[in-house]
Amino acid sequence: MFGEQLHRGAMPRMDLTDARWRKSSYSGGDHTEGACVEVGFAGGAVAVRDSKNPASGVLLLTSEAWLAFTTLLRS
Repeated sequence: MFGEQLHRGAMPRMDLTDARWRKSSYSGGDHTEGACVEVGFAGGAVAVRDSKNPASGVLLLTSEAWLAFTTLLRS
């Protein structure tokens, strides 16, 4: 069910040159084991990328799909 929600919320490619990227507050410490995530906001879309390798690609989501994802994480 959740995977289907993300798939429906996926977006086509877009220019993220002006995206405002925010690094997770959990990135960079000993407890992350190298798992660093950045979230970028641009044009109503939410992009997620690996902060150690930002050129490797992004996962683009609608703001609605991002809200559903973060709501599920907090529950």
